[in-house]
Amino acid sequence: MLDFNFSQHYILEDDFVLLRPLHIEDVNHLLPIANEPNIWDYSFVKGDGLQNLTHYIQSAINNRKAKREYPFIVYDKTKKQYAGSTRYCEITPILSAIRIGYTWYGSVFRGTGLNKHCKYLMFQFAFETMKAKRIGLGAYVENTISIAAMQSVGCTQEGILKSIFPAVNGQGRTDGVLFSILKEEWDAEEKGKLKAKLRH
Repeated sequence: MLDFNFSQHYILEDDFVLLRPLHIEDVNHLLPIANEPNIWDYSFVKGDGLQNLTHYIQSAINNRKAKREYPFIVYDKTKKQYAGSTRYCEITPILSAIRIGYTWYGSVFRGTGLNKHCKYLMFQFAFETMKAKRIGLGAYVENTISIAAMQSVGCTQEGILKSIFPAVNGQGRTDGVLFSILKEEWDAEEKGKLKAKLRH
């Protein structure tokens, strides 16, 4: 079983990045990023504009209260700016399994190593504090950047969910790609490999 308290104020941080629980007041921090072009292309839940972003954040907070998700805002310590958001979702205590998703960063934070720092902290906390046995991730099949990012942090492709998402162009349906990382993989080598990739 997972050892996780949804009411706890968890903070995950290193010298590069800080993740803290998402609050409704964070609309102001995240709105400039949420309004960047193309940031929601591969998300079936949109957060562009004040109304959509407010609903997006409130929904995440409600899901935390319902003990289904735990959303974070991401702060880049080197740039001294809020960078985006991510969350634990599909938290299933009886299976000791969780998923990481709803991850998005502003354009100036991509390719900086920030995502690797975030994933290292989230994997470490999930496996070593929450006692998770499995973390799942996923992406639109067309989202080659996210797929490459998941592979670069040690995740293994498991399969395809056929026609799971509305198509990006709004016409028809498209597939999702499933990835995972397991506790034994993290302990054996993936933790060390990912740590070696972190920029300081």
